[in-house]
Amino acid sequence: MTNVRRSHSLLRYSLYIIHCTLVISLSGCLSSKQLRENGYILTAQTVKGNRAISDDNLLSLIPQKPNRRLLGLPITTQLWFYQLGLRRYDREAALREFQAKTNEFEQQSQLVANQPKELKKLNSRYGRQLKHLRQKAEEGNWVMRNLGEPPSYFSEKDAQANVAKMQKYLSDKGFFNAKTAYELDTLRRSQIRVNYLVAENEGFYLRNILYEIADPRVDSIVRKSFDKSKLQVGDRFDFDNMSGERLRIETILRDQGYYTFSRQYIRATDVDTIRRGNDRRFRDGLEPGDSSRRNVDVKLQIVNPPGQSAHPIYHVGDVEMQITAAEETAAVDPLTVNPSATARPTFDTLSRNGVTYLLGGRDISVRLLDSKILLRPNQLYSQSDYRDTQRQLFLLNQFKFVNLNFVDTTNRRLRTLITATPLDKYETTAEGGVTGLLYQGKPFPGGFGSLIFRVRNLFGGLETFETTLRYGLEAQTGFVSDPNNPKNAVYTSQELGVSSSLTFPQLLFPGRFRFRFNRFAPRTQISLSYNNTFRPDFRRSLLRATMSYNWQTTPTKQFSFLIADINLINTGDGAESVISQAFKQQLNSLKAQGSTVYLSFRRSLSSSFSFAYTYNTNVPGQNRRANFLRTVVESGGTTLNFVSDKTVSRWSDTIGGTGLQFYKFLRGNFDYRHYIPIRSRTTLAFRINTGVAYGYGPDGGPVPYEKFFFAGGSNSIRAWLPRRLGPGSAFPYQTDPATPAFTSTKQFIYLFEQPGNVLLEGSAELRGRLFHLGADINGAIFVDAGNVWTLTDNISRPGSIFRFNSFIPQIAVGTGVGLRIDFSFFVIRFDGGIKVWDPARLYPDKDNVIQDERFILPQFSLKQLTKGPNPLVINFGIGYPF
Repeated sequence: MTNVRRSHSLLRYSLYIIHCTLVISLSGCLSSKQLRENGYILTAQTVKGNRAISDDNLLSLIPQKPNRRLLGLPITTQLWFYQLGLRRYDREAALREFQAKTNEFEQQSQLVANQPKELKKLNSRYGRQLKHLRQKAEEGNWVMRNLGEPPSYFSEKDAQANVAKMQKYLSDKGFFNAKTAYELDTLRRSQIRVNYLVAENEGFYLRNILYEIADPRVDSIVRKSFDKSKLQVGDRFDFDNMSGERLRIETILRDQGYYTFSRQYIRATDVDTIRRGNDRRFRDGLEPGDSSRRNVDVKLQIVNPPGQSAHPIYHVGDVEMQITAAEETAAVDPLTVNPSATARPTFDTLSRNGVTYLLGGRDISVRLLDSKILLRPNQLYSQSDYRDTQRQLFLLNQFKFVNLNFVDTTNRRLRTLITATPLDKYETTAEGGVTGLLYQGKPFPGGFGSLIFRVRNLFGGLETFETTLRYGLEAQTGFVSDPNNPKNAVYTSQELGVSSSLTFPQLLFPGRFRFRFNRFAPRTQISLSYNNTFRPDFRRSLLRATMSYNWQTTPTKQFSFLIADINLINTGDGAESVISQAFKQQLNSLKAQGSTVYLSFRRSLSSSFSFAYTYNTNVPGQNRRANFLRTVVESGGTTLNFVSDKTVSRWSDTIGGTGLQFYKFLRGNFDYRHYIPIRSRTTLAFRINTGVAYGYGPDGGPVPYEKFFFAGGSNSIRAWLPRRLGPGSAFPYQTDPATPAFTSTKQFIYLFEQPGNVLLEGSAELRGRLFHLGADINGAIFVDAGNVWTLTDNISRPGSIFRFNSFIPQIAVGTGVGLRIDFSFFVIRFDGGIKVWDPARLYPDKDNVIQDERFILPQFSLKQLTKGPNPLVINFGIGYPF
């Protein structure tokens, strides 16, 4: 026993020595020979003492970025790679090579100066080479650019400048008496940390806000909007609010005809800071706050243009829209006051509601164009109408570009010219991709491809017709085992589908109510699709017809009203007859236990309508704080409420009835995501996704299979196989629901998908850039938690129903790491997840003794990466999981 303890102690001591040696050696990789003489590497900078102002706001003022360290340790790995590449880099030689290639290009281009095709080829060939050589001369060799990071040197002058920036920023935020300073911490190996010290002291608050406006009409417009002012009595003084108020006033005046008005006419004067004592106004509650607060009085002046008694007001003059091909655009001068004097192509001229349309031989509905143009002759100029008109025309997806130009003619009337170049009427695109499955260390490839045919302005009403043909071949696990080949756990699943849609740039709705949506880019989409799935256990076909209304009130808020969603579903035998028969027996076994899943594999008819709201401030490619919210409410089989359940059951009867399964259900889904930037290329992302699907029809009130919720997979709980988690704490089984299905290595065998009526899942993911290698190689660390549950109790599967007093221990938890290859226009993603808490691991063994192995993280082993009780689950996906 003593020897065992000594062995363990020796092992721990050896690991400690190895760890310390690794840290010291890696941190010592920073060669002082290649650093500036007496130079320090900036590896960290912090802000201390601030309370009201966040660290992020203050650190964003600092242009210098420290060299990144590994896990907060004094290990500058990327700087080490940079120095490694620098040892074999000659900048002078790179500059000479770039100059030589430039001279060669100039000589070659002179030889083919009169040959446009050859010159184009020459530009393309040399363009790539010169771009690479310029990048090498400016940023270093491949190792320096892709794996390394140049040294960030500390400078006393920079620190002093940063302190001054923070002082000014705090003053702009109302902390006029704030103090800032810095102190230095010298780390080992010429590394340094800068601590910026902030003392905000008392803030100053707005007491009196006085407006002096020289123009009476402007004065009247501004005072009517005081309730929306960015400056409110009692708020802390903030220069950003001052700027926001100037922008707000500029916006409302430009919407009232003041075309030339600028915020430069708005001046903030007499910013007085006064120490207020305990006077009558505080005692009487006439001023907010307390007697010790510091107050500030602000006066805003709106002056008139020099030499004028009022600001000029502009009206819209003639409005003209020209639709020309790209090669014809140059023939039209949009700023010509007298366009008839300019040579131009032949146009078909039409007029509607005071707007002249020059269609250039295009068959386009003037009535629909008229609903998108909000500028009208003789109306006051409105900046909002100008922006909404440009946005509406752009969102039609019919034009390459749209330009709006104004010419100030006589008497302050703005001649308006809108020029647009149509996109190609016919367009064909092809897409494809590769999928893969890693099972027990063996890869199983797959792929998908689609062909898209698009026709614009099909009937002359700016419609868009689109047809997509898609085929996919995917390797999957979790099928019912083949009795003749029990070792074969991976089969192929095929999907073949075709879909067509017709999109109208308006709401197809009788009456004038539809015109209220003209400003919101309304669309009506009618679609018809047919999809066939071929699997070893069953074949399933879906014929779907939909009609929806969509509109967008702001760039971040979208609404969708699906007024009809009709699905005709048919199923048949699978591609493998033995597996197909075993699957049917399994459905019958579940039916005998009270499950209604078998109804999802009958011929069925499902109809519903739904309403969805989406709020999205996340912009791809921009690392900033953002939110995403999507909520959907759906009602299925609503019209069946007008007949009795007995009648519906009679219609569903396979003998004497239609044989179709009908559904009545309610479904709601809530998906929220929040993004927090940590550094310039590091983001912390959160997601909460929940939903409920409730069936209230005859035969137990089933829900269509497509409307169930599922957990597990690349966009869900990534430590579980797709759609295999749950329900609740129920464990997977093969034939006997009371006996869990295991492999010889104690892995659970997930044979079939696990639908649920209730979904609750959440994820947190830290994303960051690792290096650049043709594309940005990004890494991620994530934690996922969640599950699905049923709403009806199943005696043979205890723990599957959702109950408020028992659902928390039934939440599965997984963690892992991910790799993302970001090509800017699409992202290839690999995620590896392992289970931390598996609620299904509370099960009876062969002796009917309950085993509690729910905390399964310790059973993960690198020696049994794919074959142990807690295997690594690899997920492949396109795009980010959320």
